[in-house]
Amino acid sequence: MAAFGLPNFGQLTEAFRKAQQIQQDAQKLQEELETLELKGSSSNGKASVWLSGNQEPLRVQIDPSLLRDGQEATEKALLEALQAAYEHSTTTMKNKMEELTGGLNLNLPGIGDEK
Repeated sequence: MAAFGLPNFGQLTEAFRKAQQIQQDAQKLQEELETLELKGSSSNGKASVWLSGNQEPLRVQIDPSLLRDGQEATEKALLEALQAAYEHSTTTMKNKMEELTGGLNLNLPGIGDEK
């Protein structure tokens, strides 16, 4: 047992190795998210918005018939599409981050211990 309740050197080495691997994987994930194109559509399907995995707006598509439905209907459809794209993007990012960190278990005393 290590003095003063500190983890032994082997535990620290393993923790640093895991942290370094997560950092490398996070960089790869960041690059992957930048290349994703995630689509959200309005409930009527007449408006679509694409965002990257990092929520960067990429493009918008509007069915010409939507413009004839009036300003209010157009605005509602665009907002629905944007909200759907944002939800898709944030869910994708969250799931990928959970995959990245899901196996993290440093087993360091005092970290994550419930008392």
